[in-house]
Amino acid sequence: MPTTATTDRPDATALGRQERQVLSAVGCGLGDDEIADALAVPEDTVAELLARILVKLGLRDRAAAIVHAFDCGLVAPGRGPRARPVSRTVAVRAAESAPRMGISLLGPLQVRRDGRLLRLGHLRQQAVLAVLALGAGRPLGQQELLDDVWGVEPPVANVVPVYIYRLRKALCDGAGPAVIERGPRGYQLVPGAVDVDVARLEELVTGIGKADRAGEPLETVRLCTRALDLFRGEPLAGLPGPLAELERLRLVERRIALVQRKLEWQLRLGQEAEAIAELFALSAAHPLNEPLAAMLMRALYRGGRQADALLVFERARRRLADDLGVPPSGVLRRAHRMILRGDEAGPDPGPSAGTAAGP
Repeated sequence: MPTTATTDRPDATALGRQERQVLSAVGCGLGDDEIADALAVPEDTVAELLARILVKLGLRDRAAAIVHAFDCGLVAPGRGPRARPVSRTVAVRAAESAPRMGISLLGPLQVRRDGRLLRLGHLRQQAVLAVLALGAGRPLGQQELLDDVWGVEPPVANVVPVYIYRLRKALCDGAGPAVIERGPRGYQLVPGAVDVDVARLEELVTGIGKADRAGEPLETVRLCTRALDLFRGEPLAGLPGPLAELERLRLVERRIALVQRKLEWQLRLGQEAEAIAELFALSAAHPLNEPLAAMLMRALYRGGRQADALLVFERARRRLADDLGVPPSGVLRRAHRMILRGDEAGPDPGPSAGTAAGP
């Protein structure tokens, strides 16, 4: 089921100070017991505060809170589970002065220099590079790299400098200046030297929000398509470590939200034929996502395929009963009633992919 926030939900300013602290800690991947220790409150109090946060922000569950914490700026992309608060800045050059090196995290990790794929060593070493790329140019100390890549099971040997040395050699590939630099506050990618696809994704997300607010649906669909084209599969596929797991969750949610936003606008523009094939594929990949099933039902119904729309409802109903033991939610039941009554499909609610639009 979806865990994304909607554009009309309140942002974190609707929360009290302690609620904001809890939301930030949840976004960093901390458990209730860790949050309780950090705030010096009982664990039950943390659970109550989180429940209030979900109600105030209109979020479904803890995963939605994680995504919302990133989107409202309480947690910066690339921040480790116990990292200090940082500013959310991303240095991205214009297309005409694009760096010679590109790092792709929206799928299995890949690095290309002048169009040539580089060899990056074993997975743990690749995970160190991924953390640096997600850091958006922020210096990362050795302890933070250990937390983000190894979590509670750090290596016995002091391997971080060794991995950095190997990565520098792999990224330079015998030519050009070093891409990883070390300063007094830690390691970082040289600002402006590397194009990271996650940073480009966030730029496009900002543009999608602007186009949406400006009432430009065709531009919104175009930018959503560009953003979705950046994905090559599961983000950070196969990479170990707490940060990779957290970012994988966030980026998968981001992708689903972008697809939902694009398809909802296509439906509102009367582009049912274009949306139906993609909706079938997405619904098959996420069979318990009821808003997706409802969107597919509306698209089929508007395309004159009432029987197919009702079949989608029956399949979703059975899957919910078999897997979760629950009946269809209101969104599915409303779509079902509309089709049974033969109502004209009224205007859809605004796109629900709040994580896609950003603040």
